[in-house]
Formats: sequence, structure tokens, C-alpha cells
Amino acid sequence: MLYHLLTPYADQFQLFNVFRYLTFRTGGAVMTALLISFLMGPSLIRWMRRKQGRGQPIRTDGPQTHIIEKAGTPTMGGVLILLSLTVATFLWARLDNMYVWIVMGVTLAFGALGFIDDYMKVTKQNADGLVGSLKLVVQFAVALLAAWFCMDTLQSAPDAPAGLATSVPVPFVPLDIFNDWFKAPGVPLGLFIIPFAAFVIVGASNTVNLTDGLDGLATVPVMIAAGAYALIAYLVGNAIYANYLGVPFVPGVGEVTVICGAIIGAGLGFLWYNAPPAAIFMGDTGSLALGGAIGSIAVAAKHEVVLAIVGGLFVLEGLSVMIQIASFKLTGKRVFRMAPIHHHFEQLGWKESTIVIRFWIIAFVLAMIGLATLKLR
Repeated sequence: MLYHLLTPYADQFQLFNVFRYLTFRTGGAVMTALLISFLMGPSLIRWMRRKQGRGQPIRTDGPQTHIIEKAGTPTMGGVLILLSLTVATFLWARLDNMYVWIVMGVTLAFGALGFIDDYMKVTKQNADGLVGSLKLVVQFAVALLAAWFCMDTLQSAPDAPAGLATSVPVPFVPLDIFNDWFKAPGVPLGLFIIPFAAFVIVGASNTVNLTDGLDGLATVPVMIAAGAYALIAYLVGNAIYANYLGVPFVPGVGEVTVICGAIIGAGLGFLWYNAPPAAIFMGDTGSLALGGAIGSIAVAAKHEVVLAIVGGLFVLEGLSVMIQIASFKLTGKRVFRMAPIHHHFEQLGWKESTIVIRFWIIAFVLAMIGLATLKLR
């Protein structure tokens, strides 16, 4: 909004010229989201405590320490994340950019779904919430729509490489190989790109949700992934940088860098209150929304495959659950003492802070490897 309000006066007031720069507006989004979190956090937490009473219900089949240490902590802290993220994005991003609306649409829709789930858990004091199949149906409906809009937006861009909208670039493989083999800058999927992209968005949302099991465990890896994709979106959205790096140019996608900045600012602000011992949990309101945001940014930037590396920690958490379920159904035995995998380490006797910090380190290393794919082609 600030871009549209102030840049028309840049010729009269030179100071307003800075609003044309994506880097400045991204920094502004970080600080705005952080400031809103600091200002609104204490009153929101007090209000949540009054309304929720006994707070988030703790699963009885989880680690016993959670029942003792985390009982009574309010949830739905994702409301604070969404508030600061949304205000910061709409203040600093260009609102004539379709990718901004796609990513924010997914983020807010998934956040609303998570809010309903959290509300049911709190009001019924039941850890189950919404039926899992219903959540997946809604998520895929939103994700399919977002994937179609991403494809249509890229196809409509006059400067976009031919065939990019319906293909999937693969890291470490030079574009020349794809252009020679497929006459496209990636593996051509045709209209199957829509369900593929939807799977990426829904998968990212649910794996972040699974990771959100310890204080601060999901927040920092999400910020790390957002920082990585801020750089990726900025570079692939610039024709000069994209050509130099040998990655497909995606016109207009650079604007989602502002959203990545807002995610980082909102995450930092929320972490202030979520640091152990947590004053509030983000709940599904935050985890589903943040995962959906990261997934849709990866789809918009045409770096879907790289998300498996940058968000490798989330993939690991999701795989641990699938392996555990498959093993128990097929053999009657469990591979891990408890899934997701962070609970496995709790059962081994690791302290919560040790698990969280080591998982942060893993997330950072994986993000660096993911960024290396920009040049290793």
C-alpha cells in the first residue's frame, strides 16, 4: 500500500524513491511485523488466557513431561503471527502483483482452517479437533486453486520462458539439458503441474504442523526457510540474476520477497513469547498457515523441488510419522519410540532445549545446501 501511495510523489520528494526498492520494502516488512508482534503480543496472550481457561489440551499419549510442564498454556498464537504478517505484507508489498494475493490467500485460508481446528480443541478440551480427512479436502481445494492461478499468471507473463508454467525445474541440472530434451526449462508435466503444486503446498503445511511440537521448534526453521526463499524469489524474479545463475526467470515473483520478510518479522516477534517456557503456542492457526505460505512461495518461484532440501527438517518430521504408521500396520512394530521424530529424542532422554537447538542447526545447514543449488548447475 505504501508503494502505491508514496512512489507517485518520488519526483517531488526524493526520499519516497526508496519505496521503489524491493530490498527496502522487505526490510520494512520485517520491522513492521516485529513491531506489531511486540505491541499486540502481551494483550493478546492475556486475552487468550482469559478466554481459553485450561488452554490447549495436551495429548495423553504424548510425552508425560508435556502434561506437567505445558498444561494450561493458551494456543491460537498463530493469530498474532497472521495479524503481523498480513498487515506488514499489505503495507509494504505491491498490491498489483498477483503472486502476493495467491500466497496471502493460501496463508489466510489455511490459517482460518487452523483457527477452527484450534477452537474446537479448546472449547471441547479434546486434542483431536477437526476430522483429518476434512482438513485435507479443504487444504487441497485451496491449494489446487492457488496452483492454477500460479500457472495462469506465469503463462500470461510476456517475458516468461516458454513452457516454464507447466514444467518443474530440477536442481543441479543445467537448463540447457532440459531445453535440449524437453524444449522446456524443466520436466514438463502439462496440466499435472496443478496437482503436483497442490501436493507441495499441502505437504509443506502439514509437515510444518507436525514439527510444531516443542517450544520454538517450528518457528525458527520456518524463518530460515523464509529467508532462503526470500533470496531465491529475489534472484529468480530478476532477469539479469536469473540468467547469470542459470535458473528460470519468473517475472514478478520477486515481490513475494516482501512476504518472506514479513514471515521472518512475525516469526521473531512470536518467538519472543514462544521461547521456553512458552507463554503461548501457535497452534494449527499458525503452523498450517506458515507451512502453506512457504509451500506456495516455493510453487510461485518455481523452486518446488528445492523445498525438499530447504525444508528438509519438515520432510524428516513428516517421513518419521509415515514410517512409524507403515511399520506398525505391516509388522506391528514401531521404528521410533514416538513420532514425530522430535518426540523420539525426548523419549531417549534428550532435553527439550537440546532437541530444539540441534534441529535449528539442521534446518540452517539444509537451507544453505538448498541455496547452493542456485549456482551448482
